[in-house]
Amino acid sequence: MPDLEVMIGGRPFQVSCQPGEEHFLRAAAAMLDAEAKPLMAQLGRVPEPKMLLMAGLMLADKTAAMEDELRGLRAKVTEYESRPVQTRDVAVIPPQVVETLAEVAARAEAMAARVEERAAG
Repeated sequence: MPDLEVMIGGRPFQVSCQPGEEHFLRAAAAMLDAEAKPLMAQLGRVPEPKMLLMAGLMLADKTAAMEDELRGLRAKVTEYESRPVQTRDVAVIPPQVVETLAEVAARAEAMAARVEERAAG
């Protein structure tokens, strides 16, 4: 089992972890240290147990707030997923309109051809 030294609130701690989990331990220690540093700056020299307790409580508070937000977001996702799918009406062009447009296009092409013939001749 690997032993690591981590710094929390400017103090070294020897901690053991499972093989391969060293990066998780370092990340967790860095989070705890990020909470402890401002405490140390505000309060000065604080007994180790109190510093660790306060930093842990601050981190737990942030975690609880994030869990509340996550629950709310999951509830919204569930709500959106349970809504019926809204469909949009798609305009259907009646066959008569298509036929009429085809006739208009054919007449326009015929007129263009006659204009070209007169211009050439």
